[in-house]
This record gives sequence, C-alpha cells and structure tokens, in this order.
Amino acid sequence: MEVFGPLEERDAIRMSWNVWPDNRIEATKCVIPFGVLYTPIKPLQSLQVVGYEPVPCRHCQAILNCFAQCDFGARLWICPFCHGRNQFPAHYQGISEQNMPAELFEQCSTIEYMIPAPPNVRPPAYVFVVDTCLREDELAACKGAITQALQMVPEYSQIGLVTFGTHVHVHELGFTECAKSYVFHGSKEYTSQQVQTQLGLGVRTPNRTPSAPAARPTGQQQAQSLQSAQQAGAARFILPLSECEFALQGVLEELQQDAFPAEAEHRPSRCTGTAIQVAAGLMAACLPQNSCAARLQLFVGGPSTVGAGKVVERQLMEPIRSHKDLAKDAAPLFKKALRFYDGLAADLVKQSHSLDVFACALDQVGLAEMKRAVERSGGNVVQVDSFGNPVFKESFRRVFETPGEPGSLNTASHATMEVIPSKDVKVSGALGPGSPIEKKLASAVADQVVGMGGTNRWRLAGLDARTTMAFFFEILAANKKDAERQNSAFFLQFITRYLSPDGSMRCRVTTVSRMWTDGNNAENLINAFDQECAAALIARLATYKMETEEDFDATRYLDRTLIRLASRFGDYRKDDAGSFTLSQALSLFPGFMFNLRRSQFVQVFGNSPDETAFCRLVLNKETTSEALLMLQPELISYQLASPEPEPVMLDVTSIHPERILLLDSYFYVVVFHGSNVATWRKQEYHLQAEHGGFKSLLEAPQAHAEQIVKNRFPVPKLVICDQNGSQARFLLARLNPSSSYSNPSGMSAEVIMTDDVSLQVFLDHLRKLAVQS
Repeated sequence: MEVFGPLEERDAIRMSWNVWPDNRIEATKCVIPFGVLYTPIKPLQSLQVVGYEPVPCRHCQAILNCFAQCDFGARLWICPFCHGRNQFPAHYQGISEQNMPAELFEQCSTIEYMIPAPPNVRPPAYVFVVDTCLREDELAACKGAITQALQMVPEYSQIGLVTFGTHVHVHELGFTECAKSYVFHGSKEYTSQQVQTQLGLGVRTPNRTPSAPAARPTGQQQAQSLQSAQQAGAARFILPLSECEFALQGVLEELQQDAFPAEAEHRPSRCTGTAIQVAAGLMAACLPQNSCAARLQLFVGGPSTVGAGKVVERQLMEPIRSHKDLAKDAAPLFKKALRFYDGLAADLVKQSHSLDVFACALDQVGLAEMKRAVERSGGNVVQVDSFGNPVFKESFRRVFETPGEPGSLNTASHATMEVIPSKDVKVSGALGPGSPIEKKLASAVADQVVGMGGTNRWRLAGLDARTTMAFFFEILAANKKDAERQNSAFFLQFITRYLSPDGSMRCRVTTVSRMWTDGNNAENLINAFDQECAAALIARLATYKMETEEDFDATRYLDRTLIRLASRFGDYRKDDAGSFTLSQALSLFPGFMFNLRRSQFVQVFGNSPDETAFCRLVLNKETTSEALLMLQPELISYQLASPEPEPVMLDVTSIHPERILLLDSYFYVVVFHGSNVATWRKQEYHLQAEHGGFKSLLEAPQAHAEQIVKNRFPVPKLVICDQNGSQARFLLARLNPSSSYSNPSGMSAEVIMTDDVSLQVFLDHLRKLAVQS
C-alpha cells in the first residue's frame, strides 16, 4: 500500500501489474490477470472540477487529456489512443503553452466536468416494499425504521409504498379521504404494462370516431400520452413527501399483519417476487426514464412461498435449498427463480432504478436468487436476524444521510462507464455492480470474455463513493516493435457519466499511463506487482467462476495460480525447496491466498446460500483495502506494557492472557479480552482511581471499534467477548491455526480445534511444488 497508495489517492485506480510485458506470449506467463480496480466517484482531494464539456476524439471518442500531443499554433491535438488528429473546438482558440485548459495539466489525469443535465431531472424517489408476514414486534420495528428514515428525507423527495403478504397492495398516497390501495394477486406474474393498466396508468391512444380507421399514433403523441400517464401516477402513487407525509404516516400506523395467517405446519404465503415486480412496474409508470435517482427498497422477513420468484414450498416439511442441494441440482425452484430475477434485473437496469434488499430473518429469504438483480442494478444489501437489530437500523439510516456527513454513502445514479485502451490492449470484461451495454467500440473489445464482456461500456444504475469496478484486459502486441511504436507506454481511459447527489450531471475522466517492459525481465514485472490489488481481483474472479462454471474447484484454482506464480517469479534452485525465496513485492501474496482459501467466499460449508450471496455481493462492490480486510482481517493488540496499539500476526499465538485484541474482518468487529484482563474487569479494577491505566486499556479498543462501525456500510456486527467464552469463536475462526489439537504449540495460550493446515505447512507445500522440475 505504501507504494501504490499515492496512485490510488490521485486517480482512484489500483492495477495488479503496473508495467505490462510487451507481447502476448510473455503476458500469458504472468499468471495473474492484467486487471484494474477503479472507484469511479471516489472523493479525491486533488480533483479538479470544471464547468464546461469534455472534448472527444472524433475517431475513437477518447477525451482530451494530459497525454495528448498538442500543436497550439495549428490548433491541433493528437489522440494518444488512436493517434488521430483533431481540431481544438472554437472556444479553445485562445489556448497556448502559457494558457492551457485544466485537462492538459499532468496533475489533472483525473478531472471532472459539469455537463448540462437533462431537462426532466426530478428529485430522488424511494418506493418502500414492506413484508407484512412478520411477527407483530418485527413489523413494528420495521415501521419504526421507515418512520425514522422519513424524518431524514428532504421534503421534496418522492415516496411510494407497496406492502405484500398473500397479495400485493399498492397504496394510493394521493387519495387523502381515506386509506386506499390496489390489490394484485400474489400467485400471478405481471408485466409492467399489466401493472400500469390495473392502476389506471396505461398509455392512452388518441380518440377517434368508430367509423374512422385506426390511426397509428405519432412519436409526439406517444410521448405526450406517456408523459400524461406518468404525471397521473406521480399525483397518485409516488408523491413528494411534503404532499403525502400525513397519508403515509397514517397507512404505516394502521398497517397490520397479513390478513391470511399461516396454516399449521405451513409457512406464510409470501409473494416477494410478485411484489418487487409490481413495484418495478409502478416506478416505470410514474418516473420518467433516467429522470431521477430511484430506489426500490425491499424489507423482507422470510422466504417467498407463492408467485413469481418462489424459493420454497409452503409446507414446513419441505426444507429450503442448501449449498448441497444446489451442487446436486436438487433445488427445483432455484433456476426458475433465477430466470425471473434476471428478467427483473433487466427491467430495473433499463429504467436505471436500484433494488435495495434489507433481509431481516433467522431463515433465508431468497437473497441467492435475488443476487443478480441487486448487483446489476447497483443496489445495497443488509442481512441480519431481526428488524430490531441495531445493524439494520443504523445501516438503513445511513442510506438517507446527507452527502458529506461521516458514514454517508454519497449515492449517485444513472451512471455509464466507458473504458478506452491503447491499440495493443483490449478490454476482456468487468466484474462488479453494473450491467453491460451492447453499444460498444469494436476496436477496444477482446475476443476473450471475462465476466461482463463483449463490450467496453457498462451501466451503473446506482453507485456510491465506495463502488469499485474490476476490469480485465488482454495484451495483443505481437512483438516488441508494436509496443515501441507507442514510445514504450500505453494508456487507459475511464469515462464515467453520472447524476450526482446534488442533482447535477457530471463526467469524470481518468486517464492513466503505464510502461511496457521486456517480458523476459521478471524483475521489472515483479517490482511493479500490486499484491493487494491482485488478491482482490483473484477473489472476485474465483467467486464468479464458482457461480458460473459447473464443477469448478476454487481451492484447486487458487492453489494452481499461486504455485504457477511462485514458480515463475520465485528465486530457487530446481528441486531444492530450501533454496526457495520470494521478493518483497510478492511476500504477502501467499498469505492472502491462504486466507482466501479458508474464507466464507470459497468455503461454503456451514453457510447458507443467502449468507454466501450477501458476502459476495459486498466483495464485488468494495475497494481494494476493504476487500483485503474481508480476505485477511486486521488484528491489533492492546496491553498495559505497550502505550500504543500495535498490529500483530493473524495467528493463534497472538492471544495472551494480558492482552486485548481487536479484530476487524469487515463484516464483524471483535474486541477480545485475554483471560487475565477479563478477570480484572469482572473484579472492577477499572472503577478504582489507582487503576486509571487499566480503565484506558479497556476504553481504547472499544473506541476504535466504534469508529470502524461508524464509517462502514453495511454496518458490521460488534462482538465483545472474553477468552474461553462462547463468542470467542468469531476471533478463533479467522486465526492461523499454528497451534491446534493435532499440533499443539508451547508458544500459544490457545488451541484451535480444527483440521485445517497452518500457514507454515501451506508455505512448505508451496515451496516444494514451486521448485519441481
């Protein structure tokens, strides 16, 4: 991080390799893919914002940047990507070497343009879709959270409400005389047109007399009819909070459990999929396409049992699918539900609407089936056991935080991303919270497909300051001379157009340059290797393959990748494991792979499909540093003998009776008290004036943990435990088992009951296999 951190702070980019081999054959020997992790709207201290539109190349559409060659006398610039010649626009006529626009300065490799917003931009919209098949206390907690959120939402924000159980109820908030709703049968599927027709929002055709022939409506007539239908819907179902607050509060206060209680030995009739489908149709009818930041927020407390997207039968004797069932193709409802949610995802992406899921239940709710709809629409997901859990309440509150406040998501919307590479580089694909756009620059797209491939453009319906996309590239240079024609450098440009939280349209352009190198020069390559970024990319790629390739063995894939990398770049004598060494630039990578193999992303035993889907959704969205915490948590030690906290090894030997350990594994934060510290605390030494140092020792990790919780979304679970206590398992599960029941160590104060090999055994095997002839 010390080497590549400044580059990330400047351009929000991390690259697995920061120099690339100059030909295709040597590129295949590098093992780790040539990838980029890019955070498109990350706040940057040095970001220059200008009030004019970008200047595109007329040949390849790349934006004018600091790497372009300029002839100010002839008023020409040469594009570094396609080498095409372009005239400066008329309003650039006064530029010179002493009077250059901001984008030509080297320090402005990332620049943001303020561009004219569409004329129909409207305030943000939130449609709450609430499950009523809940216990009374759970329903009350859910309603309380929504009520609290409404106090934070600006009055001009648009609000809609849909509730569901056996049936779906669309509440007409514009009808103030009494509570009024439209009912949809929960066991049916509805197209967007059917929803609009039933709500009285269908597009009207021009009037004609019975004797007159049917006239095809003109484009203008269709647009006017659609606009009138949207205005009608906006006046009835999705209204500004200032106009519907009283009616909405009344509906929430009177909202009761589903009127059709569950039969004995049966699950409730819950039509989750149909409810989302109806709500999406309502939003399409009431909100003009690409007109505002719109979020469909689902609050669900159990699995869908009827209608579209059903994940389990109503009979309790029929268990919900597990990973074992999915592996054996013994989950008959799974693939049908996936197809349903894939279609729903396409509808949401087309409208640039995001699906947020707040799953609060002890049972699974079907998040594994919804995963693609959430991810492709750029939605958020929170998974806890109850609507009363502080993790849900705080996470939901942060969705509505004012941009700029600590913990705020700074949510943007309606984004499109375009990647333009140099001519000897092509885009293989992307992984992350987006959806591919068919329109593409053919010369920039590789034949080899990784993830969302076949294009160099993607749509991000919703994104925030932490949203990070992974891009993969293919090197096509056939020999060194091809690279030399580009002065030994290549370029990548990332163009992101989005609707910012303040309602203005922005275009952020990041242009980076890296050097070609002789592919036979392993030292040059490895010195420019970013092992943290590489680990995050491999984690995304492995989980993607697990979900899309049958019989894919993730552990074997990770092991083979590490062995090949060590064999290619390690220093050793053939068949002599004792001679094997790795350079400093590679020294941490084996540990990352060891922890990835043991993580919840790869080892699904003991986790439900919903839990696995939740973890992978977050992994595919987060930055390099946050993804690394998920793979290899951070462990910090606090003790009386040391005035300052210090990082310690993620190993069982770090446990000591007189230490407090703080573990940050992203999804949960653990404050672990050693046995002696726990005893002193129980004897209340910290309440005695003469033991002020011990009081400070107890408070320091607690304050640190609270600071971590305050700045993260979803909010992590905070676990405070003692050595030998039941909740100590949260810490022990993530430590290297250098001392286990089969191999006890005298250096350890704890023994982990596991059959997993230790990191040392893993590295010994790596050395042995890497040096084999």
